[in-house]
Amino acid sequence: VDGISYTFPIGDNLTVMVGNDVEGSALYNTACVYGGVTNTLDDCGNAKSAMDTSQATALSASYDFGDGFTAAFGYQGNGDSANGLMTKEGLDYYGLQVSYAEEDGQFGASLTYATEEESSTVDDVYWGLNAYWTPEDTGAVPSISVGYEVGNPSDSTTDTTHWFLGFQWDEIGDGTLGAAVGTTAHTADNATEYLMYEAFYSYPINDGMTVTPVIYVKENSGSTTDDTGVMVKTSFSF
Repeated sequence: VDGISYTFPIGDNLTVMVGNDVEGSALYNTACVYGGVTNTLDDCGNAKSAMDTSQATALSASYDFGDGFTAAFGYQGNGDSANGLMTKEGLDYYGLQVSYAEEDGQFGASLTYATEEESSTVDDVYWGLNAYWTPEDTGAVPSISVGYEVGNPSDSTTDTTHWFLGFQWDEIGDGTLGAAVGTTAHTADNATEYLMYEAFYSYPINDGMTVTPVIYVKENSGSTTDDTGVMVKTSFSF
């Protein structure tokens, strides 16, 4: 068990989650339909504003306004017995998100904000914009997911950026084909970007098992050799 949480509704439109070692963004509705596998690209470029660390006490809430519009709040606290949660001494992570999903599922967009405390006086701020488009008929034309994130880190006078582009074909044979490219991490405006590429094919073996082979290439800083690998993910449902 790597985390525990409890999610419950309050009325017809509000949902709340509390937990430990889970992400405060658990109830976010980030606009992305790419089903990536690797840790680098599976966040659709929303790496920091979506509160990517899970080693914390978390609180998340989501409100459904109807007609495809939702808003969400997230909190993560790394407080201990000395500093506590939501205190000046503790290091907290706050986030907000607004999102829209078109009724037929063909288009969606989300805007995400986060502030991460690095000390009692210094914060890092991140903004993330995501969107997706899916074709009316699945087949030769893939769905497209994009993500772009801007950071204002406290330890630098230079902003950072992080981006993602993913394609997914939902009916290729019996399975789903996906391919994506994106930066490996937030990159300062005056620094070299390092990219990662991946492709996967997810197919059902039977009603309860899905196998997903993945191939990837990851560029390395300070190295002339890229990381290239193959892995296989097997999912079971009961």
